[in-house]
Amino acid sequence: MAKDKRDYYEVLGVSKSADANEIKRAYRKLAKKYHPDMNKADNAESKFKEVQEAYEVLSDPKKRSTYVQVGHSGMDGAGFNTGDFGGFEDNFSSFFGGGSPFGGGGYTQSRQRTGPRKGQDRFIRMNVEFMDAIFGKTESLTLNVDEVCTKCKGSGANTPKDIQTCHTCNGQGVVLTQQRTPFGVVQSQGICPTCNGTGQEIKVKCTKCSGLGYESKRVKVDVKVPAGINTGQQLRVEGKGERGSNGGPNGDLYLEVLVKPHKYFVRDGKNILIEVPISAIDATLGAHIDVPTVYGDVDLKIPQATQHGSRLRLKSKGVKDLRGGPQGDQIVQVKVEVDSKLSDKERKLYEQLRDLETDENKSVFSRFKSAFK
Repeated sequence: MAKDKRDYYEVLGVSKSADANEIKRAYRKLAKKYHPDMNKADNAESKFKEVQEAYEVLSDPKKRSTYVQVGHSGMDGAGFNTGDFGGFEDNFSSFFGGGSPFGGGGYTQSRQRTGPRKGQDRFIRMNVEFMDAIFGKTESLTLNVDEVCTKCKGSGANTPKDIQTCHTCNGQGVVLTQQRTPFGVVQSQGICPTCNGTGQEIKVKCTKCSGLGYESKRVKVDVKVPAGINTGQQLRVEGKGERGSNGGPNGDLYLEVLVKPHKYFVRDGKNILIEVPISAIDATLGAHIDVPTVYGDVDLKIPQATQHGSRLRLKSKGVKDLRGGPQGDQIVQVKVEVDSKLSDKERKLYEQLRDLETDENKSVFSRFKSAFK
């Protein structure tokens, strides 16, 4: 049976080097596309299950490693949640922080409301200095975070004995209401107004959090910025997102990196570009110069007759690869500059050189002009 399955990377439409965020984005897009509440096509349900199975493997580092090594055969008995759509609703709530985004009663609405639920992920931007992005560092951030109350563990009750089954909904978290209309009696299901969907009532509220189940704190978080990170990439800090509900864990914090520009260095992927001025004499005769790099000055040979705009390469003087691949290079673009002020001696020497070029018909303009004859 495994041989008939499509490659999981192909199912999600991602490359085999895709990181967790790419896989998550692809899953979210496809799961919404094929969910039976949104897509009424005959194959929507099978497509949805295929997407869910692929995500469950590729989002789990251990399962993904096994799949890379032995393929589908190593996934037998992995316990995929494809029998119904409850697992999807739980996963999707981590993206949107709520129940099913498709409306309707949902497949497991009552169970979700009464059980612990993870909070929404949180996204903020973080500015990183150019050199810190090259070499990496640890940044300290101060955040306002709602964390589960250490006394009641999120229940909101002063003691476990103070938690009772809701008398209104009998612990279901939902109530049925009936309304007479010209078309007959319409029955609908809604959140229990007494317990707000938790299925429980609190006799005595927690004395530490006043029954909220969480505490608002201002915390300091150390974030490791890896060497080689670039603008647009994200760092994940577990458990520092929005608070969960019914004692569920917090979501995660995602930091989108914005690398500040440097005065001289320009980053191009793993390569670093810099423009270096040289004199017309050095460009003509060749020279050795000490070129600045992010790792310090490096000797660079300027070949004879180097033209303005030429690019020279300094091997492995660029950015480290986040995944351990080859390090980038530094590209030195030559900018030939002509002196605007000359001493009398320099002027005389240039005049002698020009006279020599004229006598031997070697000037650049003479060679250009001869092409029109």
